[in-house]
Amino acid sequence: MDPQQYQQIEQQNTPPTPYLKNALKAFLVGGIICAIGQAITYLYIIFFDFTDKTAGNATVATMVFIAMVLTGLGLYRKLGAFAGAGSAVPVTGFGNAVVSAAIEGRTEGWVLGVGSNMFKLAGSVILFGVGSAFFIALIKLILVSMGVVKW
Repeated sequence: MDPQQYQQIEQQNTPPTPYLKNALKAFLVGGIICAIGQAITYLYIIFFDFTDKTAGNATVATMVFIAMVLTGLGLYRKLGAFAGAGSAVPVTGFGNAVVSAAIEGRTEGWVLGVGSNMFKLAGSVILFGVGSAFFIALIKLILVSMGVVKW
């Protein structure tokens, strides 16, 4: 069988991809995750006297923690299988990715397995986050020193 025949047989037997259905599921699940995050923000503002500006940090930490717990329990994988990118795009996808990598390395030990696998993804995210924050702060310091903007 030559490659053209194989490709023709594959196209005949492969079911069509439901793009619209997948996009709708991703949109709805991503929206629900974001709505949960907004509800958590309001809880921090109402019950813990956070401001609009300070509640965001606690909300992000809470959402990442929830995603990590759900990943550890095996529930986030099911959500990802259903929603696709809808579960990966919000910040919860970062928590899922870190814990998934740690779980994969647990057979290699705590330090070389869990620790190193966990920081394969998180290390680059933290590095670029800190690096970009430093350069943005430096640019703002220069602009403030020149009198272009105010703190």
